[in-house]
Amino acid sequence: MKKILLLGFLVISMTAYSQNDTIKNWTIKGKASLNFSQSYFSNWSAGGDNSLNLIGKYTMDANYAKERHSWNNWIDLAFGYNIIGETEPMKTEDKIEFISAYQYSLKKHWSLSAVLTFKSQFAKGYDYSNDSTNNVSGFMAPAYIDFGPGISYKPNDIFVANFSPVTPRWIVVMDQNLANQGAFGLNPADTVNGTVQNAKMVKSQFGAKLLLAVNYEVAKNVNVISKLELFSDYLDNPQNIDVNWQVLVELKVNSWLNVNLSTELIYDDDVIIKDANDNPLGPRTQFKQMLMVGIGYAF
Repeated sequence: MKKILLLGFLVISMTAYSQNDTIKNWTIKGKASLNFSQSYFSNWSAGGDNSLNLIGKYTMDANYAKERHSWNNWIDLAFGYNIIGETEPMKTEDKIEFISAYQYSLKKHWSLSAVLTFKSQFAKGYDYSNDSTNNVSGFMAPAYIDFGPGISYKPNDIFVANFSPVTPRWIVVMDQNLANQGAFGLNPADTVNGTVQNAKMVKSQFGAKLLLAVNYEVAKNVNVISKLELFSDYLDNPQNIDVNWQVLVELKVNSWLNVNLSTELIYDDDVIIKDANDNPLGPRTQFKQMLMVGIGYAF
């Protein structure tokens, strides 16, 4: 509950700040929405269970531009739970993502760049199909942080590509139990003379990263946003490319009602998927899809 209240305070604070458009050389805009689905049954002979699904989302852009310098900042927050009947609430969405990119314009469409990205989540996550008492993730467990200088290509307002050939990356798991298990690609704990030696909670990588982003209005009130990230670790199986591909289709019904379809595809060779009996299956393609109807406010 404390984390939910903190998220609400953070969103309110950023909304108040985002509405301040008087800062010189800055353009600030954002969007907050509450997405929901609900079902209710009373004496329903075919059977069924009451359910309620709520997801809060907040995005903000804060961009600075002056002469040949630009600094673009983007934050994406989401948090949601599903309640079915009398069961305990189950988390359906949890996301913290921040990207900060500096560019120094060279020739037309080309810029020198430096990009920082951070990804994590707010609350503990569970594999509800297997065990709803022992968490498999949490705040800063994992967190992915990378920073790399490179070059950026932006031919128009729709598409941008950034390539960072020298990118240090850190995988952080600030949960000792998960770190000891070797979660998210960390080296697991070892036993020396019968004593368990706790695993390190940070794994360092060094490689190259390609970021592609598209923001396109395909029709009136229909917008497609797509972001593809590819990362290769020079130090460990560079041929195994980490993939994170997010797609969001926004349909604006009117000034306050919207329909969103989102997908996310992840492949990380370091993340081992397990079956219901906790047996490792190896790396697998991860996929998530959500269809949401909600009320929103843009500023």
